[in-house]
Amino acid sequence: MNNNKKWVIRGVTEEGKKLRPSDWVERISSTLASFGSDHRLHYSNAVAPCMIDGEKCLVVARNLNEINPEAYEFVMGFAKSNQLSIREDRREGERALIVPVS
Repeated sequence: MNNNKKWVIRGVTEEGKKLRPSDWVERISSTLASFGSDHRLHYSNAVAPCMIDGEKCLVVARNLNEINPEAYEFVMGFAKSNQLSIREDRREGERALIVPVS
């Protein structure tokens, strides 16, 4: 599998409705975040919030399934149970999430 492959989860259901609460991206991202030596919250390289076309989205590295299967199941299960739009992330360069190598 290509380690640069990622999923983008949009906060819009398959029926076109916005998911509530509106801070769901931050809530999920913070579960895998940690505080650095600078006392600031640092998001995981495998799960992070982002803005795409003015919309809050969650970017998930596909290899999170290998690195942390429980976290991957939680995130993808949340998206599926809420019928959220999941698509492949096609952003490149500086706009792309850096994916950790397992």
